[in-house]
Amino acid sequence: MTIVSRAKYYYKKFNSTIINDLWPELWFFSSVAAGVCCINKYTKVNFTLSTTLLTVLGTVLGLVISFRTTSAYDRYWELFPCANKRLHALQWASGGNIALASRNLGMVIWIHVPIKRKVKEGEIADDAQLRAIIERKSMMNLVQAFSVSVKHYLRSEPGIYYEDLYPLLSFLPHHVDGSHKDPETEASSSKVSNNVPASLPMWQESPRSTARAAKPRKSRVFDPEKVLPNVKSAVPLAPARNPPKETIYDVFPPAIVFLPFHIMIKKFLGARRGDEASRNIFGKKKEPEPIESNIPLEISLFLSSYMAVLMRDGLLTPAIATGYNNALVSMQDAVTNLQRIRTTPIPFAYQFHLRVSVWLYLLFLPLMIYPSFKWVTIPLTTFACFLYLGFLEIGKEIENPFQYDENDLDLDHFCLQIQRELAEITAHPAPDPASFIFSHTNQPFAPSDRRSAIEILTDKKNGDDDDRQTLHHVRQTLVKNYQEISQATFNHKRY
Repeated sequence: MTIVSRAKYYYKKFNSTIINDLWPELWFFSSVAAGVCCINKYTKVNFTLSTTLLTVLGTVLGLVISFRTTSAYDRYWELFPCANKRLHALQWASGGNIALASRNLGMVIWIHVPIKRKVKEGEIADDAQLRAIIERKSMMNLVQAFSVSVKHYLRSEPGIYYEDLYPLLSFLPHHVDGSHKDPETEASSSKVSNNVPASLPMWQESPRSTARAAKPRKSRVFDPEKVLPNVKSAVPLAPARNPPKETIYDVFPPAIVFLPFHIMIKKFLGARRGDEASRNIFGKKKEPEPIESNIPLEISLFLSSYMAVLMRDGLLTPAIATGYNNALVSMQDAVTNLQRIRTTPIPFAYQFHLRVSVWLYLLFLPLMIYPSFKWVTIPLTTFACFLYLGFLEIGKEIENPFQYDENDLDLDHFCLQIQRELAEITAHPAPDPASFIFSHTNQPFAPSDRRSAIEILTDKKNGDDDDRQTLHHVRQTLVKNYQEISQATFNHKRY
């Protein structure tokens, strides 16, 4: 690891802490503690309070802050089963599982939907099978697009005009009559003509916000979007990731004191406000507001209508159709849970009251501990401020773990994992088991019988034993397998 890469690593780790968010409060309460020390040291005023209040308030605030952090942490872990139970140490846990449901739905579509169809008059059989394969792969792309659309929805990014989403959905109908409008005309027209059918809700979500976010595409070493369909769009496509631009206030947080002057100068010069518009009066970044999005729902509708067509044509058995439907229900249930967590933060009244209580406690703290600690009151107050306010900031940080901060969930990795799994499913041709079971490399009855499946069948054909004796020998072999496996796999020294 080079010096530059090591420096970047430690810089990212430092940004993942809450020190950048706490330093204004740390300076303020340290200054208050220094003022209390100076007043008591250099004047005749006895600027102190009884320590009884310290014990009572400290115990109560400790319990309340613990409850606040625990509730936020519970919401954070509640996300894990909604997304994926195998996402390294941060496994996503709730009513649904998008990754598992996507995998199951992909296997149903790719394996259980037959490619042998009724050949229409004048159609070649190979063409019918090719159409069926194209049909199945297109629906697999919709399954992949579902998780990507959920990712953008949770990040408050409206529309479908993203490099990782639009190529997967561009072939869907734009209007209620199933027609596709010319992309250039669609992008330029702002009024709906009486002769043009209404657009579906998916295409009504304004693309302007994403168009503004679109940047010139740069060559990247890691570019997962290059494997997606190459589809042209009249609306500029925004990158798959749109993290906030890093500014001087992120690199050097104390510079935030100059933010009001920066805003005034830009306003006076008539320049467009940049990142500073997304910060509050204390310089902290504002959380993006939740948005309404119909895209995950519409993708589910297309997948559900595909199941209805398969059932109508007799291409799915009722049992497989039940599995198909259960996977869809699981995906929608997961989205519902994620929507609930995204749009229902901790009530503002509770957060405000708790923060004001902590602030009052930290204001009175130097007055109560000065008689015992003198000048040491200043570092002790700083430490108490870091401790109490740090837990509040952590609770706020993990309440909405869908953005681009270091402590947020890696939604891009989650979507790419689903993409890889679906590609792996489509890579398998689903052959007849007889084509690979009866081979020279398959030893089904090991360790007691090391013969291959072909050798077992050959010995039966060449032997004099009847079927009953052969089956009896197989049963004895399976019993010996159990005994040998139990003896070889049980470690007696461990117990």
